[in-house]
Amino acid sequence: MGFKVKEIRESKGMTQEELEEKSGISRQTISAIENGKKTDVKSGTMIALARALGASIDEIFFDQAG
Repeated sequence: MGFKVKEIRESKGMTQEELEEKSGISRQTISAIENGKKTDVKSGTMIALARALGASIDEIFFDQAG
């Protein structure tokens, strides 16, 4: 399961550290999500990352087409 956090983050020219600051989610958690090591992402984490990335939760975590 490859979430699109990294793809969207990089498309916005954002580092993991910048996403950490903007979302309040630790860089370690962001890295684990991006690398597929963490697949049980809590709803609060999804919301925070989506807001910080300016994307929808569906786009990041559920739309796996493409």
